[in-house]
Amino acid sequence: FILSDVIGDSLDVIASGPTVPDSSNYLDALRVMEKYEIRDQTPPSVLNMLSAGSIGLVGDTPKAGDEMFCRVKNDIICNVMSALEGAKLKAEELGFITEIRSSRIEGEAREAALTLADFAIKKKKSGGGNKPLCFISGGETTVHVKGQGKGGRNMEFALAFAGKIKGIEGIALLSAGTDGTDGPTDAAGAIVDGQSDVIAQQEGCDMKVYLNNNDSYSFFEKTEGLLITGPTGTNVMDIQIVLIN
Repeated sequence: FILSDVIGDSLDVIASGPTVPDSSNYLDALRVMEKYEIRDQTPPSVLNMLSAGSIGLVGDTPKAGDEMFCRVKNDIICNVMSALEGAKLKAEELGFITEIRSSRIEGEAREAALTLADFAIKKKKSGGGNKPLCFISGGETTVHVKGQGKGGRNMEFALAFAGKIKGIEGIALLSAGTDGTDGPTDAAGAIVDGQSDVIAQQEGCDMKVYLNNNDSYSFFEKTEGLLITGPTGTNVMDIQIVLIN
């Protein structure tokens, strides 16, 4: 029984797929090294092992058709869509008109955040009747760290989102990891709205400076925007919830 924490629920990727055939091989690993130009940074012992494996001198991991898998059945019992559907049910109970936008949010966190913020602003301007709106998405973004700060992909997502919606009333976002941990921090993520920038200015914080330094945790620590749940005991990637009044 498997809980998926990867986009697409590929069985050979979840926890490295210990109970399923491995679809990759030694040559694939060498190609990844070439793509990211890291051969020169790789220990010779590792290169020698992969090179030997690529020409059949070292045995590979079990592939499709191996008899060890003939009595194995793998069932995904929970994934990010399970979390999104649960959140949707709760939001509807609370009176929101709710829609699941996507379960495959990926790419650079700040760029994904701007795309979602543009969508939220558009929805806000178009109006949505008397009931508040709730848009839910999930997945797992990436942060290419260039600064010296402390944070995680959800907090960086929230910080970039806050910068885009600053001054706009009636839009709020929660972005958090379902395991209760975002990056090397004690926070699951962060919550922002159109007034986050006002609070930041009162605390002497410049959003752009913190974002450029990948220091989202420090920003939300000062502006009291952190979401701290503690470890949840499970992990089905990240979730974003946008509320529009």
